[in-house]
Amino acid sequence: MADIQVLDKTFVPFISKEEICQRVAAIAAQINIDYAGKRPLMLGILNGSFIFAADLFRGLTIDAEISFIKLASYKGTSSTGHVVTAIGMEEDLHGRHIIIVEDIIDTGKTIHSFLPELKHRQPASIRIATFLAKPEALQHDVKADYTAFEIENKFVVGYGLDYDGFGRNLPDLYVLKG
Repeated sequence: MADIQVLDKTFVPFISKEEICQRVAAIAAQINIDYAGKRPLMLGILNGSFIFAADLFRGLTIDAEISFIKLASYKGTSSTGHVVTAIGMEEDLHGRHIIIVEDIIDTGKTIHSFLPELKHRQPASIRIATFLAKPEALQHDVKADYTAFEIENKFVVGYGLDYDGFGRNLPDLYVLKG
């Protein structure tokens, strides 16, 4: 993996696609155990989680469903501090086992703001699967049940994560050169 340019920023290799595949497979295997006989609904948070959600979903051997909602709090390389819901949920969540699938838990504001709305729909359970977590950036009491990687508070692109819409298609993860 070599350095890459995304718009006006240079990024350096961080986590290889091989490492990513291994961690996603391990999380899928654990979900298969934890949800045996329960038919969970995976709820992917767009846009960033779509690749992680798809790979995770393909790794499931249990009966499961997947849907997506769009929540946003990023502009450029930093959080805007407010959450915008752009696409709502259509599924009846009452009594369902929900697995929220996130690309990254940074400050935790997006999930923290969304959980009350989700709980209001009375699911049987709610768990969170995230591709990345930044513990030192966390500002809200949000803890993922399944985490592929914990990273430092640095800006990354690839595997669904972007810089102003670009870089999502990279199979590996890259960190901003600093």
